Amino acid sequence: MTTDQQSKTQGLIDQAMHFGAHNYHPLEVVLTRGEGPFVWDVEGRRYFDFLSAYSAVNQGHCHPKIVKALVDQSRVLALTSRAFHNDKMGAMLEKIAEVTGFPKVLPMNTGAEGVETAIKAMRRWGYRNKKVAEGKAEIIVALGNFHGRTTTIVGFSDDPGSYQDFGPFTPGFVQVEYGDVAALEAAITPNTVGVLIEPIQGEAGVKIPADGYLAGVRAACSKNNVLLCWDEIQTGLGRTGKMFCWQHEGEEARPDLVILGKALSGGLYPVSCVAGTEEVMNVFDPGSHGSTYGGNPVAAAVAVAALEVLEEEDLPNKALALGEHVKARFDKEITTDNLAETRVRGLMLAVEFKTGIAHDAAVALQHKGVLAKDTHETTIRFAPALTITKEQLDEALDIIIPTLNEF
Repeated sequence: MTTDQQSKTQGLIDQAMHFGAHNYHPLEVVLTRGEGPFVWDVEGRRYFDFLSAYSAVNQGHCHPKIVKALVDQSRVLALTSRAFHNDKMGAMLEKIAEVTGFPKVLPMNTGAEGVETAIKAMRRWGYRNKKVAEGKAEIIVALGNFHGRTTTIVGFSDDPGSYQDFGPFTPGFVQVEYGDVAALEAAITPNTVGVLIEPIQGEAGVKIPADGYLAGVRAACSKNNVLLCWDEIQTGLGRTGKMFCWQHEGEEARPDLVILGKALSGGLYPVSCVAGTEEVMNVFDPGSHGSTYGGNPVAAAVAVAALEVLEEEDLPNKALALGEHVKARFDKEITTDNLAETRVRGLMLAVEFKTGIAHDAAVALQHKGVLAKDTHETTIRFAPALTITKEQLDEALDIIIPTLNEF
């Protein structure tokens, strides 16, 4: 990289750091273009994007079908608010209902809004249907969770980086060990209205529970008249090798509510939702919840296109097959003595080290043309676009594996 190129990159980083709040610590790369599994920086260098905007870009960067839906709808009608009907939202709601198997859908914008919506739904169901005393509803969550950044959500995190100095926090949440059905069932009381859990904990470092955990949680909820909500914002929509991660354990793990976001728009627009049973979703009535942008025509058109891409290109099954290929190569070729564990479910991948060098590994990969992100000091996560070819995947692994072995 020439001095002028370095100056351009540093100038853009300095501008963002000067005028922006310092709530992120990104790698020192400035991106300007994306296509499929690749992104390019302002100097024209190509990288494999192995973060995919935390799985928001499952369909690859700037998928032509989704871009066309965005552009075409933007030229006609972008926003009406929910004060009026629009001619696109119904098709989106029907498509999400078809894909999830749930009859009712409430559209929002961001993942955190979806989580807040699910919390409201479970609490109101508890008061109106289960007859829990007003103000006493409890929701069980897992240690190590990450569900978003609102003050309510960070209040039931056990990560000081998320909650420190943001209190006082909303009461009514009970933390239990992730992956432990017995601990979860022991925490259920007559005031428990819901269980909110990620089928795989992404931010915690792609923590995959033992087989049977998801179905066990479902059974405990059913036995005790408690709602089950899977947060599939990061794990859903093909990422783990099924359309939804809970489907790895079949209908025995079907929730009462599911939260979707990220890849629901293929990375083109903020779109999220909660889908659920009629009994739960019918607790909402006019004025009880809403969003100015939720269900807007652009979001609706984009979401339909994003879901159609997942189906038409069979991306969940593709992710499953490619994930098995990655696991085989990881098991055979990662030889560093510093390796603690690799975790693979579809194309949701993690390599955990014994020591806290994950950030250094991410920086080294950046310099070699692969973008990934570290978490909790010891773990580096990988999440390529589900549209990546096997040849492209192997090209990236030929960079990733030798680099990791250096550590």
